[in-house]
Order: sequence, then C-alpha cells, then structure tokens
Amino acid sequence: MTHVLILGAAGMIGRKLTHRLCENGTIRGQEISKLTLVDIVLPEKPIHSAFSILTKACDFSQEGEAERLIEDEPELIFHLAAVVSGEAEDDFDKGYRINLDGTLRLFSAIKSKGEAYCPRVIFTSSIAVFGAPFPASISDDFHSTPLTSYGTQKAIGELLLADLTRRGMMDGIGIRLPTIVVRPGKPNKAASGFFSGIIREPLNNEEAILPVGDDVMHWMASPRSSIGFLIHAAEIDGNIIGTRRNLTMPGLAVTVAEQIDALRRIGGEKRANLVRRERDATIEHIVSGWPRRFDASRATSLGFKAERTFDDIVYAYIEDEGVAL
Repeated sequence: MTHVLILGAAGMIGRKLTHRLCENGTIRGQEISKLTLVDIVLPEKPIHSAFSILTKACDFSQEGEAERLIEDEPELIFHLAAVVSGEAEDDFDKGYRINLDGTLRLFSAIKSKGEAYCPRVIFTSSIAVFGAPFPASISDDFHSTPLTSYGTQKAIGELLLADLTRRGMMDGIGIRLPTIVVRPGKPNKAASGFFSGIIREPLNNEEAILPVGDDVMHWMASPRSSIGFLIHAAEIDGNIIGTRRNLTMPGLAVTVAEQIDALRRIGGEKRANLVRRERDATIEHIVSGWPRRFDASRATSLGFKAERTFDDIVYAYIEDEGVAL
C-alpha cells in the first residue's frame, strides 16, 4: 500500500495527475492507500476513488508546514508546486520563497525524519536551468547556467535533490519538463504561456496574442506526456538512473510558424487568422535566453516518451479537453 502526496495539486498538471492516479488505483506495483492533495488554494477533491483522499490548503514555505505534510511519511511525493517563470522574474522575493525556500523546507523535513524514512521524490524542474550560449542540441551534460531567477531556483533544487539522494536521505528524481503545450483553461503568468495560447484560443474561436516572432523555436510536450513522465519517474528503478538524478524530458523543437501551420491544418484558415501579432519586448527578452533543442536520448533510453509531431500535441489537446472543431 502506498501513500502519495502531491504538492501543487490544484494546478493543471496536478489535477491531471490526480485524475490518472484515481483511474489507475495503483502506483509502483502497489495499491494506493491514501492520496494527499496540497496547494496554496484548496485542491478539488475527486468524486470517485478507491482510496482515501485528503485535501489541504497551505503554504509549505512557511515554518512547520512541510513537517506537518510528511508527518504520516508518504512513500511517494510529487513536488509540482512552483511560482511560474514570468511571475518568478517579476516578483523576486515570492519566486525565491516558494521555489527555493519551500523546496528546502520540504527536503529538510524529509531529512529530519532520519534513516528509516526514504521516500521517492519526483521534483519537477525545467529546461530553464540551462542558459545561453547554447550548442545546436543540449544534452544532460551541458553546464547549468540559468539566465532567469526561475531557472536559478530550479537548478538549486536539482542540486539539493541529488545531494540528499546521494546521502540516502531520499530517493529523488528530477525531471526537466519541456514547455507544456497545449495547456487547457485560462492563461497563467508563465512567460511561455503564449505557446499554448496561440493554439488554445483559436481552437475555441477566440483571438490570441503572439508577443514574439514566428521564427522563435522552443522545446514542447503535451500535458498528456507530462503525466506519463511523472508516472514513469515514480515507477522506474532508481538504480538504473545512477548518481545523475536529474533528466531532461523528451519533446519536440517547434517554431511558432510550425505551430500556426499545424493550427491551420487542423483548425482551418479562419482559426489561424485569429492569431494577432503584438510584440512584447519583455517576453522576447526572456524567451531569447531559453534553450531550443535538446538531446533527450538519456531519458528516452530509460523509457520516457513524448509526441513525435506537433500535430500529435494539438490532437491530444482536442481529445483530452473535448474541443469541437
């Protein structure tokens, strides 16, 4: 029996992960006995599940909260909670408090439990840990020199996770997520949000603002793939990963122009014309420092999988969100 804790459970990925766990009923070859859902706002409790579900609203960057969250010693912890890239850049103190202080408090709380407690911890990192100048394709061996506060906070989290895992205080795996496209729902404050917006809004017959040039390229995967990454990271044998515990997830290197071409093929010319170009110097500056193409062969050799074409990503959104064309 396994107790699962999800931090950041009210977010899009957290909600989808919760749904998948409730559907499956098992993880790591064992039945789920309890699912604890935590976020800064109270997560929605699923109606149907075969196990106990506890929801809690708290800020685990505050003193004592992390200790309370792991009091029952969950065997599996998904750490999804974060202030997203644009907001972390705009609000320096908030970004460091949530993305760094919160992570440090969680890891310290796990450490304080002693040798008998060694949970599998899945930490969602980001390709923002890498900074320019970039090679043509970035491997896991490329140096980590982030050019944003968000990337810096995630890079520190990766180092902490690797060190505590080395010391036997946790069984950690960090997964560097591509930009997740197409995100359902309302736009968030991520600087990368327009990559979803220029597909999501037109498919729902709404105008979308494109703040960068059509030649901008980025590394992307679908929400469906991101849940697959998390589940696989929870279940993989840590021994085959070795000491390098942080992995860049597979994805697709796609330009904005290629995104709009896919929108046109799938949604038609009328929807493609709903993308309005309105350059934003701040967004362009942030995006210019992001990596574009990766060699994720290490992750794929370990069984992590993503889409093969951007059309696949768009169709995954249409199917998963019930979008009518």
